[in-house]
Amino acid sequence: MVEIEIRTFAPDDADGVISVILPIQREEFDIDITADAQPDLRVIPDFYQSGKGQFWVAVKDGAVAGTVGLKDIGNNQAALRKMFVAAEVRGSEHGVAARLLEALFAHASEVGLTDIFLGTTDKFLAAHRFYEKNGFSEIASKDLPQAFPLMAVDSKFYRRKVAAN
Repeated sequence: MVEIEIRTFAPDDADGVISVILPIQREEFDIDITADAQPDLRVIPDFYQSGKGQFWVAVKDGAVAGTVGLKDIGNNQAALRKMFVAAEVRGSEHGVAARLLEALFAHASEVGLTDIFLGTTDKFLAAHRFYEKNGFSEIASKDLPQAFPLMAVDSKFYRRKVAAN
């Protein structure tokens, strides 16, 4: 089995993060978006790695193969963002998405978060199943916290309570 390391983002990972996320958005899901339209990807330490937030990467053979971010939105709540796994390491045999989520949940519990929210598009059917299987419940957009960073493409929303440590 190929060794895949899950670790927190380091500045040297910046180009690798974009090279994983953009092709998935543009080619797999046909979302017309650029890196410039996602300024958070250029300032990950400031945007995600502040407050109770964090950003993780999955690294295979020295290259970024997966990402997930946790954005502190205040009130002990956070938004899960930028969960992407490269096609060649997707699926339960690799467990990359599950391991990224485990790191995120462990961190959330450690820093005292109470809720994690996320938004996704109707197109990401496999993602919907994955989130539901991992304890997220679908909620209406009106039930999101005011501070939730709404994305134009988001049309389906989820919430997961964080177990206290």
